[in-house]
Order: sequence, then structure tokens, then C-alpha cells
Amino acid sequence: MARRPKRTDNGGPPLDDYDGPPWGEGDAYIFFAWQAAHAKAWKAPSRDVMLMRLDKAERLGLTYEEYTLELLERGRHLQEEDAERITEIKAARKRRRPR
Repeated sequence: MARRPKRTDNGGPPLDDYDGPPWGEGDAYIFFAWQAAHAKAWKAPSRDVMLMRLDKAERLGLTYEEYTLELLERGRHLQEEDAERITEIKAARKRRRPR
């Protein structure tokens, strides 16, 4: 019987330094599924789509990566009416900067 994962475990690959296989002690299938999903989500879109996202991101004061991540996570394009969410993203950017 498989062990029950910890409450904080997201089922993904290990994030710390580890000398074993890249999928850790868990199921290799989960590791490869995560790897494939990540590659599919961040696959380069067409040039026109990329330029459209870049233009929208710049108009909203976000980076291309922030705008795309929001689109992938929430499934909707940010608009100028989403000022509260845009402010949250910019505040998170300031917290992530190295000191």
C-alpha cells in the first residue's frame, strides 16, 4: 500500500538537492506527467499570439511572463478593468526581487 502524501505535498517532483532519480522516491509517472504538462503549457505560441500578449502586457504594465502566467492560471485575459489583480501581481513582483 502506498504511503499517504503529506498535507503540503503537491505530488510534483522533489525541489531540493537529491542524488537519486529525478522523480524522487515517488511514482515516475507523476514526474513525467508534470514534465509534459509544463512543456505543453509553456510551449512557444505563434509569433502573432506572442506579439499580442506582449502588447497587452506592456499596456497593463506587466511583463510578458506575468501576463502569460495569469492567462495560464486563471484562463482569462487581463483587462484594464482588472486593476486590483494587476496591482496584486505588481506587488508580488516587488516581493520576489533579490535584495
